[in-house]
Amino acid sequence: MDRRKFLKTGGRFLAATPFACDLLVASVASASGPGAGRWGMVIDLRRCPEGCDACVKACRRENNVAEHGDPRWDVHWIRQVEIRPHGQEDAPTRTVPLLCNHCERPPCAQVCPVRATYQRDDGIVIVDHHRCIGCRYCLIACPYNARFFNYRENEAWPNKDYPKRSHGVAESCHLCAHRLDQGRLPACMEACRDAGAGAIVVGDLDNPESEISRLIAANSVKRIREDLGTGPKVHYIGL
Repeated sequence: MDRRKFLKTGGRFLAATPFACDLLVASVASASGPGAGRWGMVIDLRRCPEGCDACVKACRRENNVAEHGDPRWDVHWIRQVEIRPHGQEDAPTRTVPLLCNHCERPPCAQVCPVRATYQRDDGIVIVDHHRCIGCRYCLIACPYNARFFNYRENEAWPNKDYPKRSHGVAESCHLCAHRLDQGRLPACMEACRDAGAGAIVVGDLDNPESEISRLIAANSVKRIREDLGTGPKVHYIGL
């Protein structure tokens, strides 16, 4: 039995035994980032230089995100997209960085039949590649089109200290959880600051004294598709 058949068989078994699933999920979800009650992000579009892709490149290098030069297979954890107000087809578009919103109520986790997608205690949404069976339900459920499927093996492996991306599984931004757990900045935020923009801020939404909380309190912020009730934790200034 090859790996894919084995995982599918195991997935059917686990889906039929929710108690066993709960035990497994509890074991991985308990590893929350130290010092953070609830991670979130602010993107200040007023400080985001037009044409800058420092955050995108940094994310690819840090997390070994697959780029094959073909839009059918490329994976994007963060990318620049054009959006317009919902229901206003004649309104002008805005170019904004888009990534996983790490929703309070993530649809991707709700539809996963084997609980490969789960939410940590600190709110970060994670994909366990060892459990993912490649059903792609999460891609369909994500209202932000922020989840991708790795159709091909990624030959590039610039960060030898981080696992190579697996093919045949779903993936999306995890706020560089491995860096946050070490007390470091996410790669996108660090690159944005190094570029002199400082448009991206990641921090603890539950701490009123954190930089992100102060930014949200002092500015008019918007979140994409708040009306869906997912509770997105990526906030935009100047949208």
